[in-house]
Amino acid sequence: MSVSRPSVTIIMPVRNEGAYIEDTLRSVLEQDYPQDSVELLIVDGMSGDNTRDIIHSTMKTPSDARRKPIKYKVLDNEAGIVPNALNIGLAQAEGDIIIRVDGHCQIPGDYVSKCVTLLEETGADNVGGTQCAIGNGAVSEAIAAANASPFGVGNSRFHYSKEPAWVDTVFLGAYRREVFSRVGGFDEDLVRNQDDEFNFRLLQANGQIWFDPSLRVKYFCRSSFRKLWRQYFQYGFYKVRVMQKRKGMASARHIVPATFVLALLATHSVGILSQSAIVFFLVSMPYFLATIFASVSTAGRSLRLLPLLPVVFFILHFSYGAGFLWGLWKWRKYWS
Repeated sequence: MSVSRPSVTIIMPVRNEGAYIEDTLRSVLEQDYPQDSVELLIVDGMSGDNTRDIIHSTMKTPSDARRKPIKYKVLDNEAGIVPNALNIGLAQAEGDIIIRVDGHCQIPGDYVSKCVTLLEETGADNVGGTQCAIGNGAVSEAIAAANASPFGVGNSRFHYSKEPAWVDTVFLGAYRREVFSRVGGFDEDLVRNQDDEFNFRLLQANGQIWFDPSLRVKYFCRSSFRKLWRQYFQYGFYKVRVMQKRKGMASARHIVPATFVLALLATHSVGILSQSAIVFFLVSMPYFLATIFASVSTAGRSLRLLPLLPVVFFILHFSYGAGFLWGLWKWRKYWS
């Protein structure tokens, strides 16, 4: 006698993902979960490239013609940002389990099955796994390597941890449907960090989040220093709003980059005013040495990444910290 599995809705927020969307969709179509129990809601932020054409052509030609095709819809997201896309998807979702999959990721064939099993076995409200960063080209590969380094991303477990654990947030996420009835949807004020804010809100409502490294998702990194700077500046900037909205921090790691930037600026300012060269090195030299050590350790045998990694680490830390400080000023009126 077969045991029925929970129905699943996969929500995929996309915008101008023409370079990645076909491979992402193929990974969804190849899931071993019963396809008649899965629906896919692709919420498009009014893409200006060929994303929609690729979506329709891919979904009409499944990789295995013997399998019943997944039911799917393409929904419009005129706001063009992720939290709105997720909420549009939630409003139409029919599944017992809600799984987020981004348009520049690839999930393994047993991903949905494992997410459902882990939710059942752990009793968690949300489960997620490892973000396996992938690069294409030297700069992108250096960014991917730094994203998998504790020196680059602090104690954010989903980047590198090998041990399952209860955590404060996960990459993407598979949620019980009732969670959204209990704590609401995603905050549409947050262009970035909407998942962090939601997970923090879930924890404050006595929810539980489980990280399991057996869930491994390929994530395609930014391809340039400029794009990386913009990404992490926005992470730091919107983290301030998360703290204000939730009246606290999920982890102290969020303020470390800002502390580093302040220390760097302070010692350099004092050095200029006092005309003392040694003051410049109080923060700069220890950080420089730590960065070189981390770069050598992270690069391993990939020597072509070694000269790029110090730049990537600096961008990760300084752009996040600078964004956080700008957020403190920009959102200062909301502290009250």
